[in-house]
Formats: sequence, C-alpha cells, structure tokens
Amino acid sequence: MNRLTADASVEDVVAETEREGFAIIEGMLSAQEAAAIRTEVTEILEATPTGRNDFEGFSTRRIYNVFAKTRSFDRLATHPLILGLLDSILGPSYQLSAPTGIEIGPGETAQNLHTDDGVYPLPRPHDEVVVNTMWALDDFTEANGATRVVRGSHRWVDERPDDSTPVLLAEMPAGSMLVFRGSLYHGGGANQTERPRFGMILEYVAGWLRPQENHLLGVPREVVRELPKRLQELLGYNIHPPFLGYVDGRHPRRALEGGAAPTPQETLATLFEGKTADEQKALLAQLERGGAAVYRALAANESDPAARDALLAAAGREDENAEVLEAMRGEADVQ
Repeated sequence: MNRLTADASVEDVVAETEREGFAIIEGMLSAQEAAAIRTEVTEILEATPTGRNDFEGFSTRRIYNVFAKTRSFDRLATHPLILGLLDSILGPSYQLSAPTGIEIGPGETAQNLHTDDGVYPLPRPHDEVVVNTMWALDDFTEANGATRVVRGSHRWVDERPDDSTPVLLAEMPAGSMLVFRGSLYHGGGANQTERPRFGMILEYVAGWLRPQENHLLGVPREVVRELPKRLQELLGYNIHPPFLGYVDGRHPRRALEGGAAPTPQETLATLFEGKTADEQKALLAQLERGGAAVYRALAANESDPAARDALLAAAGREDENAEVLEAMRGEADVQ
C-alpha cells in the first residue's frame, strides 16, 4: 500500500485513486493538531448516542450535523489539496454530503462492505459522483477498527464483495487522511481494543445530486453567515449551472445575506462570476436548453413590468426562446 505525504501534488493523489481507488496521505495534521481536535469534540461525543443499527454500529457514536456543532473541521473541509482533488475528480461543482464524526467503540464489529455512491440509483460504471475523506484523529490500527478497503473495486461493474473478498486495512497515524472514490467498496473495521478510535468523514458529492444530509435546515443561518464563503458554498449556498439551487429566482447567497432581489443583469453576473468568455457562452447554451424555467426565474427578479411580461411570454412560447436569449446575450456582453 503506497503512502503519500501532505506535500504530494493533486495529480499524484488523483493518479493513486485512479489506480487503487483510494490513497493514504500522512501528515495532513500534526500529532498536536489532531490531539487538539480530538479534545475539542469530546463534549459533543459525550452527548451523542450510540448507533441504531448494525450499519451505524451499536457501539459507535456518530456526530451528525457537524458544522452546526463545532468549528473544528472548517479548515479541513476547505483544505487546498482536497479542493484540488474534488475539482479534478468531480468537476467544478460539488458540495458536502455526509460529514460525520465517527467514534468506533470497544467491542464494535466490522461494518459491511459498501460504496458511498450506492445511495444514488446510478448503474455501474459511471462517472464519479462522490469523493470521501476520512481524517484520522487517533492512530488507525488493525486492532482498533482501521477502515477496510477493497483495492481496485471502484472499477467493478457487476462484481460484489463477499466474505472471501480480500481487504486492505487503512492503518495510519493520527493526522493522516484516507481519500477514496465513492465507487470503492469499504467499511469500518472491528475495534478489539479497550479504547475508542475517532475519525472524521468529510464526504463530497457532485453539485447536481442531493446531499445525504440537509445542511440548509441543519446548520442555522446565523451560523452559516459567519463561515468562510467557500464553506458556505459547500454547505449548499451555491448554484450548479445553469441554475440548480436558486431561491426565489436568486442565488442562495443573496437569500442568506438578505437584501433586494437582483435584476436580471445581476442574476447573470452572479452566474458568470469567475468564468471565462468561453465558459459564459457555454453557460448561455445551458440556459437555452433550460427553456421556460430560466425565463420564469429571471422574470421573478424583474421589477420592470414590460420586461417581466416579456420574460413570462417567452416562458410560455418556446418558439420565442431564441429572441429572448439574444437579449440575454446582449446583457451578458456588458458584464
């Protein structure tokens, strides 16, 4: 099992996950940093019940709704190496899916082998839609329940694991991170020691899919407003092109911040933010395919009655789409 270090390039880590389905990166946190985070979550763990079924683990505590309860993992979620991996594997649009603190207690049995993208009804093989990271806040060993992985199983189509399937143990010192593709079969190990072991799962999913946990309801807005912009986006306050995720026709960040509804020009400017001219043209093409829905979204933001009526008329008459899009292109040219 190859091991990388925190100074590894994005390309090296991506290549390792393409080849094996996973990669272990040591030294992402110092031993002191890992111990400090472990101490910070102690009180939360003490108030967390053990699991409700075999999958959660009857001797395992799981911290859900993490970003409503602690700031300990904010910088981990937006670590530059992780964001680079996600850009490469998932593309430019992704979000947090199921961030969970997992403390496997003494006597816990091994979890069944599973894939994290299995919650989505996508036939294999398919493009990767999930990337997961497991941050070790304790040493992960064979004895205390190190994550089990099935090397190369991300390339399986019809094959499924059984009791005879060989597994590797992701043993790693505290401060390390295991990153693996959502199509890789894996599972928590059995803890045969007298001490619990704690790891932090930060799972990400493509921006067009629903995340497992509803962060928009789980994390109070007053908490989200104080978070870094990139973490806000990862918690769902973002748009997947052309306009998936809008709120009342607006970018969700506007709803988070409050204020007046933006004009169509402002809406386009938000969609075009940070994009090259070619990317803007491609986005306009996506808007064109979106048809009536985008016109209704723009009409909801339009204060001028004549302009609003024109947008609504376009929504009802698909044969006028080209004319309205031409006007949108003209507005985009002045951004």
